[in-house]
Amino acid sequence: MLTARTYHDHAHGPEFAQVSLDYEGRFLRRKVLATDDGQQFLVDLPSTTSLDHGGVLLLEDGREIRIVAAPEELLEVTGDDMPRIAWHIGNRHTPCQIEAGRLLIQRDHVIRDMLGKIGATVREVVEPFKPEGGAYGHGRTHSHAH
Repeated sequence: MLTARTYHDHAHGPEFAQVSLDYEGRFLRRKVLATDDGQQFLVDLPSTTSLDHGGVLLLEDGREIRIVAAPEELLEVTGDDMPRIAWHIGNRHTPCQIEAGRLLIQRDHVIRDMLGKIGATVREVVEPFKPEGGAYGHGRTHSHAH
C-alpha cells in the first residue's frame, strides 16, 4: 500500500494526486485514506497533525498528495459590529475563517442562537472551511471540550 509518513505545509514537487478532507478529517496521525480518484494510501505520521489546505503528504517514493479543503456545512456570519461578533466567537474558542466582510464557522445551534442575540446575521452555506490557526498563527483552535 502507498504510505505517507511526512507532511509539508506546501508542495515541493509535482502533484501525484489530491485528497479532499473536511476540517475534522484534516486532523490525523494514522489512517487509510483514498485520493479523489480512488487510490487508497496509508497516512502514518509521527504525531497527530493538522493538515492545511494546500499542504502535501509525501509518499515514501517521493510523490506528493495535495490536501484540499472539502466543502462542508458552515455558518456565514455578518453584521454591523463585526469586531464584537468576532470577539464572541473567539471567546468560545470556535474555529473561524476570517474574510473581509464575513466570518465562517462550523454549524452549531448554540453559537448560532448566541450570534442572533447580539445582532449578527447568520446564513447556512456549504463551502470549504479553512479557519485561522491557533495562537501565534499555527496549530488548531480547540473548543472547551479539548
